[in-house]
Amino acid sequence: MRALPLLLCLALPSCTGLPAAVAGRIPEAERVGAPPPLVPLGPLLSQADAPGTPDPGPALSGRAAALNARAAALRRPVLSPAEARRLSGGVETGPLS
Repeated sequence: MRALPLLLCLALPSCTGLPAAVAGRIPEAERVGAPPPLVPLGPLLSQADAPGTPDPGPALSGRAAALNARAAALRRPVLSPAEARRLSGGVETGPLS
């Protein structure tokens, strides 16, 4: 019996239409038009595996080489050896004058 008010509160929003903010984003043709047709999956998969589709291997290997070059450039030391020595000396913490 205690669950009935909760169930009614959850079911009440289903009685309304879409909010204006959501309904305004859906184009009129999609809201009132026919649903898109369902197509069989077999022909789509056969087109994807067809020999006429270009091999992405060379393009991907070129992109991989470019990314590896960028990664190598980012792995370089940021500081010169002189700067690293100076910073490794630390900060002088003597009394302030």
